[in-house]
Amino acid sequence: GIGRPSADKILAETGVNPDTRVKDLTDDEVKTLATYIAEHQMVEGDLRREIALNIKRLQEIGCYRGIRHRKGLPVRGQKTKTNARTRKGPRKTVANKKK
Repeated sequence: GIGRPSADKILAETGVNPDTRVKDLTDDEVKTLATYIAEHQMVEGDLRREIALNIKRLQEIGCYRGIRHRKGLPVRGQKTKTNARTRKGPRKTVANKKK
């Protein structure tokens, strides 16, 4: 994706003034930005595909991160005793045993 740092780098490389508003850009500037991004930056579908392939590769080689992805648990070392609900999904309550 394109965040603030990569946007600044793209503007510096293409020579477009960073202070110019998008509505005030000329057609040539828009064209140079679009071609530069198409050649040098990964965006949209390509980026999504690349990320999915990276995760699939981790799962296939059976490394720790791949296993965490497969189980739907946090991958980057967060604790799971409490919280981690975004990755785990809604709580699955366990019924009490009847006496």
